[in-house]
Amino acid sequence: MIYTVTINDKEYDVEVERGKANIIKTTKVAAQIAASPVVASVPATTPAAPVISAGGEVINSPMPGTILDVKVSQGTLVKKGQVLIILEAMKMENEISAPADGVVTQVHILKGASVTTGDALISIQ
Repeated sequence: MIYTVTINDKEYDVEVERGKANIIKTTKVAAQIAASPVVASVPATTPAAPVISAGGEVINSPMPGTILDVKVSQGTLVKKGQVLIILEAMKMENEISAPADGVVTQVHILKGASVTTGDALISIQ
């Protein structure tokens, strides 16, 4: 079966057969779409650097994996080094920490979601 999965303004056409998922096509989406659970994780080639936006710093996923826990919510005051997210990747729990003091302006993911390298996780200002 072929599914269309939207992650951070990109649409992935994914073919799932016998428990394996393969990306068929990737398309950039212009319109903003509400966050939804992701069906399949997508392999990445190179890690993306954090992106600075007008709303502050966006913390991106350093690797593909599954979000086990989101420890903050919008409006939370955070300190540098504070654990924000627990990301399971390669059967290990990885802590994603705040790079600086600030306030969480947006949480881009949900607990249980699959993410790829470079996907936006949290914005801090």
